[in-house]
Amino acid sequence: MPHRNVKSWVYILHCADVSYYTGCTTNLEERMDQHHRGVYGGYTSRRRPLKLLWTEEFRDVNEAIDAERQIKGWSRKKKEALMRDDFELLHELAQSKEMRERRAPSTSLPLRSG
Repeated sequence: MPHRNVKSWVYILHCADVSYYTGCTTNLEERMDQHHRGVYGGYTSRRRPLKLLWTEEFRDVNEAIDAERQIKGWSRKKKEALMRDDFELLHELAQSKEMRERRAPSTSLPLRSG
């Protein structure tokens, strides 16, 4: 049976090596305990201690899984903007590099004629 309409969370942890770990769970308290104890021999078990920095609650586990996958692909800068609720910067970082460069003020000197 699908896990629709199951309360779920996406979360970001700060690891001892200063990296971020993004995960998804249907039981946040239990999952944090598992991370802190290093229950599973994965990414976070080798990077403890950990600190929970950000969570977002979802009513549908499939939406949480989609959000986790999306955030995992983001740059560190973009994750930090999300955690600060800096939606203006988040939007800017979502633009392609080419689009950001086009929107930035020009720093080149004007050309002289003659």
